[in-house]
Amino acid sequence: MALDGIVIANITAELSDKLTGARISKIAQPEADELLLTIKAASGQYRLLLSANASLPLIYLTKTNKSSPLTAPNFCMLLRKHIANGKILRIWQPGLERIIHFEIEHYSEMGDLCRKDLILELMGKHSNLIFCDDSGMIIDSIKHVGSMTSSVREVLPGRPYFIAVTQPKCDPLATSQEEFCSTVFSRPMPLAKAIYTSYTGISPLIAEELCFRAGAESAQSANSFDALAQVHLYHMFALMMEDVKEQHFSPSIIYESVRRTGDDSQTNSASGRPVQAKKGHPTEEGLSPAEFSSLPLTMYGENVVPGTSQAQSSYEISHFDSPSEMLEQYYAMKNTITRIRQKSSDLRRITATALERCRKKYDLQLKQLADTEKREKYRVYGELIHTYGYGVEPGAKSFEALNYYTNEMMTVPLDPTLTVQENAQKYFDKYGKLKRTYEALSELTKETKAEIDHLESVCTFMDMALSEEDLVQVKEELTDAGYIRRHYAGKKVKVTSRPFHYISSDGYDLYVGKNNYQNDELTFRFASGSDWWFHAKGVPGSHVILKANGQMPPDTAFEDAARLAAWYSQNRGAQKVEIDYVEKKHVKKPNGAKPGFVVYYTNYSMVIDCDISSLRLASD
Repeated sequence: MALDGIVIANITAELSDKLTGARISKIAQPEADELLLTIKAASGQYRLLLSANASLPLIYLTKTNKSSPLTAPNFCMLLRKHIANGKILRIWQPGLERIIHFEIEHYSEMGDLCRKDLILELMGKHSNLIFCDDSGMIIDSIKHVGSMTSSVREVLPGRPYFIAVTQPKCDPLATSQEEFCSTVFSRPMPLAKAIYTSYTGISPLIAEELCFRAGAESAQSANSFDALAQVHLYHMFALMMEDVKEQHFSPSIIYESVRRTGDDSQTNSASGRPVQAKKGHPTEEGLSPAEFSSLPLTMYGENVVPGTSQAQSSYEISHFDSPSEMLEQYYAMKNTITRIRQKSSDLRRITATALERCRKKYDLQLKQLADTEKREKYRVYGELIHTYGYGVEPGAKSFEALNYYTNEMMTVPLDPTLTVQENAQKYFDKYGKLKRTYEALSELTKETKAEIDHLESVCTFMDMALSEEDLVQVKEELTDAGYIRRHYAGKKVKVTSRPFHYISSDGYDLYVGKNNYQNDELTFRFASGSDWWFHAKGVPGSHVILKANGQMPPDTAFEDAARLAAWYSQNRGAQKVEIDYVEKKHVKKPNGAKPGFVVYYTNYSMVIDCDISSLRLASD
């Protein structure tokens, strides 16, 4: 993903079309490195978000307002003084640089007509918002960059503004065939890298797309291509740049299907979201935004219908009418995922620590349990000494005896410093100790394994959560299990997260648990005995309930429920998943079992795919 020069060209074209001639009504600075401009144009009112955030620089039109601090920062006050109610004369981009200029006309305090230049540089950690006068001198910037910070360029009041050149690159909009071939194909590096390091505004994503369109191997060394391949690649490059010049843009986001894998266990945890993508706004909560672009990304599938995934089963392409919609949607999803990851960081740390401790304990218990396997040998030694010990000479180190359990001769070791009876008692004592250890460890290993499975299911649910509400019950589960201390005894947690409710193709209700508590609620409180219960075999996953309503559902309803169980499991994304299903009355919960853990002794099975695109979520 990259806010490259081509996406900047797309957003510049949109802003130029909508905002040229408009006036700046309000200027706010909701964040230390972010501006929100309210602009009134003939076609209506717009809000323009400009961010110079080092990790997330962006610019787009939005309908969402943001709260501002009670006291405006100095940079915001400066802009209000100079360009409040100013008229936007021109919005332009130098070449394919990741820079946008806003040329603004306003009246000075003396009533004179002046021009100012607000410049947004979208360059990762070097992003900045710079305010200049008509002679190119910097009035101020949202980030000050002194000589101690950068030896290339100072961004301080009174300094001249210029574009820093850290490495020489060519302008892709004005290159010739000779220049392209001599620049790109003379470099001993992968072709894709040779392209994006040679031309301004070309991201690695666009370089890969260009190689794909030309049928060239992007990882092959650029200086190994023959003349015919070089000319063909240039023609593809020229066609791509022609689209940029003619503003033939196609904003789109590539979503990647999230697939999780894990060890077999009996935890019943879910991961993933439903597939119901539409143009510009896919509602599949199991999709993660992977890339965005303002040019068609044919390497993810040619002629892809919005909301479908034809090229690669793990990707989906959504198209947008404007780059602002694309960027707002992309960054909204990215921000949501980032925010939830941050919100769950403490829970993840607690769970990871507990899981690591349990796994170490489990390995030690298994090792100790393996040591108890010799207990029966000690018992046999003791019994053989009792049976044949009368003939053993004092001080003997061993003796041969017939093992009447196997009818084979056996050598019984002896301690020469002990009597025969003392040797027998020694072996019986060892046997008793190992037997008690075995009995204790047999229960402890089961408890530790159940605890590991439970914690792994919790990890799966945290990976699945895409809202803070989804984390509430996960945290409550960890608190009830004793991993988190409850600060207020008896305080009830407000739960707003609810299981997924789907409608099958035949109109039957299907319910999917989002966490272990919801799994238990669905199976043992919500479902009736004649309803059908589904779960992915041998892996963590959701409990899926098919409401039978006193009838025998058709085969298609069973298949829909099985697909949901496959999708909401760690086997999600596999071509085929084995699903166990049984009437709910045959599903039992052992006494003292962890949340979400069940047993069943008779069941049906089917192998099915994970495609739930034909299912729809109920509106409730």
